[in-house]
Amino acid sequence: MMPLDATILSPSRLALRRLRRDPSALAAIAVLALVTLACLAAGLYARHVAHTDPFTSDVAAAITLHGQLTDIMQPNDNPLHLGLTPIGPTWSVQYLLGSDPQGRDVAARLLYGGRNSLLISASASLLCIAMAAVVGILAGYFGGFVDAALSRMMDIMWAIPVYLFAISLSIVTVAQDLHLGPITIASDNLILPIVIIAIVYVPYAARPIRGRVLSLRHAEFVTVARSLGVREARILLRDILPNVAPTLIVLAPLVMALAMLAESALSFLSIGVQAPAASWGTIINDGQGLIYTRPMVAIAPGLAIVVTVLALNVLGDSLRDALDAREGDR
Repeated sequence: MMPLDATILSPSRLALRRLRRDPSALAAIAVLALVTLACLAAGLYARHVAHTDPFTSDVAAAITLHGQLTDIMQPNDNPLHLGLTPIGPTWSVQYLLGSDPQGRDVAARLLYGGRNSLLISASASLLCIAMAAVVGILAGYFGGFVDAALSRMMDIMWAIPVYLFAISLSIVTVAQDLHLGPITIASDNLILPIVIIAIVYVPYAARPIRGRVLSLRHAEFVTVARSLGVREARILLRDILPNVAPTLIVLAPLVMALAMLAESALSFLSIGVQAPAASWGTIINDGQGLIYTRPMVAIAPGLAIVVTVLALNVLGDSLRDALDAREGDR
């Protein structure tokens, strides 16, 4: 039986209380906060701790390790000692996770790359949810021709595999600068992957929103508002949108997780974040040739992606449970 005090709480406060009592939600929030703060401190770490520039190639660099001067690029372990291999993890302040093939500090690049990965995925998620909300609300509320036209458009986008769709759009925009009238967007601008990733996931977010609006369309409070002559725009903003908000909140971290995976895939293929900028996907690409000799170059950003995506999915599930009135007070 629900406690008496829970019956007088607003739905938002009740959901917040449920979220605070969910240990998995608290753990996910803590992990996301830690990852975000670490990435925001990338500049401080590079300048004041590692004392390195993660965007400048320096294959001739050397550091003092255990009291000895050690080259960043070392001879291979093959019998002829041909070629050079980046230094592995030192577990010290400099080159904590080792070096990439260009002599750059992997740990510093990991933090800088995380800033771009988080920025792109978060921005793409918000943009995707905003566009999906417009499409889903209009299709679900007005129905008829509007619903048919928007739904068929979403079906066409849905039929194209996500990564194929994203790769096709990225190749077109990376090849040359994008000109939109007087506005020119450089091919290495982060706005391009943000918009591309947001567009490809709109159908996935618009469908549950449309379904929710369809159920609200014939609700008593909407019918009463119509009978009183309330304008359609006011009904959408004052009655429909607040009731769709829980769905949007639940979708946000889930779409962000999908956007992060898409961004990493595009950057790994060199059609996402462009050099000299970095993301977790570009760092994995840098380390694919060292997977047998210096695997940490690729493993570190891979683990960062796994941890962040897992935390986002757990947070999304917890938000769904907290906002679901049928779950009751836990």
